[in-house]
Amino acid sequence: VLAIVRGSAINQDGASNGLTAPNGPSQQRVIHQALTNGRLSAADVDAVEAHGTGTTLGDPIEAQALLATYGQEHTEDQPLLLGSIKSNIGHTQAAAGVAGIIKMVMAIRHGVLPRTLHIDEPTPHVDWSAGAVSLLAETTPWPETDHPRRAAVSSFGFSGTNAHTILEQAPAEETEEAEDATERPAPSKRLDVVPWAVSGKSAAALRAQAQRLLAHIEADPGLSPADVGLSLATTRAQLDHRAVVRGHDRADLLAGLTALAEGGMAAGVAQGSVVGGRTAFVFPGQGSQWAGMAVGLMDASPVFAARIHECAAALAEFTDWSLVEVLRGAEGAPSLERVDVVQPVLFAVMVSLAELWRSLGVRPSAVVGHSQGEIAAACVAGILSLRDAARVVALRSQAIGRVLAGKGGMVSVALPVA
Repeated sequence: VLAIVRGSAINQDGASNGLTAPNGPSQQRVIHQALTNGRLSAADVDAVEAHGTGTTLGDPIEAQALLATYGQEHTEDQPLLLGSIKSNIGHTQAAAGVAGIIKMVMAIRHGVLPRTLHIDEPTPHVDWSAGAVSLLAETTPWPETDHPRRAAVSSFGFSGTNAHTILEQAPAEETEEAEDATERPAPSKRLDVVPWAVSGKSAAALRAQAQRLLAHIEADPGLSPADVGLSLATTRAQLDHRAVVRGHDRADLLAGLTALAEGGMAAGVAQGSVVGGRTAFVFPGQGSQWAGMAVGLMDASPVFAARIHECAAALAEFTDWSLVEVLRGAEGAPSLERVDVVQPVLFAVMVSLAELWRSLGVRPSAVVGHSQGEIAAACVAGILSLRDAARVVALRSQAIGRVLAGKGGMVSVALPVA
């Protein structure tokens, strides 16, 4: 094990001012999401391998996102260390992110952060005093901390896709002779990250709720942060405008809650809104199958298993094979390579997944599907009964396999129209 992927996240800018223009708030969000995924605070990460294209547009936006996130939880004596491998090898396009991963894995293993080449001076288009971030203008020994070495890698794709991955030093290999207990470091006293979820019907209501919660908690110093988090998550309504404040302790959480109440941004605070709150189920066509699909859910979810057996009974009238035997790969069961098998099987899995989501309270406002997914959508919407849908999907797939096969073809050609 060379390193551990401690956390990761990916998001998209959505509609923006251009395919190649980065979006600072989206970059901040993907950093917060990766930290949350890894149950870390920004102070727990020592260095960032930046996307770092060296452009006058992209670099200031990325630097400002790092200053607004990591830079707020680091200190001047232990700043976030920032570099980019593009100064060594240029932009490798699709391999740019994995090149950064390789670099930081090796840096973690050797305890040395390589310098970024060709730095004459930091870009003047960034207020470097806005947070504790230091450029790796020189080769630097990994800073001594009370936690494993950690580095994050950013990689931003054409059209606004942002990825952020947090790497952690692998645990030391166990030796045959147990380490003397007196030499072992004391365990960390820090808690895992605690989230406080807050919501309101509008942005103003969200801030007002944060203010009320802040006043309540400040008035009762004895409240447990974990108990507050549990109550907020399980006993409060989830309204359209939402925020989560996360931290290791009471001080972290109060700082984030204060920023939320004042309408500002802070490390450890993520917020957004649910517009309309409506859900659509999308059912795909053939090609989404794999060997062993649905077996885990059949064993783990009684609701899913029951619906699969209902589909099996409905399909049995129109087929000469068993749905459950095909899914479990039983000896003698037909292969998913057969079109008259795979399409009804996928239909049954989709219908059963929809039933599972419904049992968990997720009910669609709309459904849409392609090929046998269209039949599943009609069944889930109640347009077709399960028996009628099973008949349509079974006989349709048999017609494709027995009547239409050999009379046409379909091909995907990755070339221009001409």
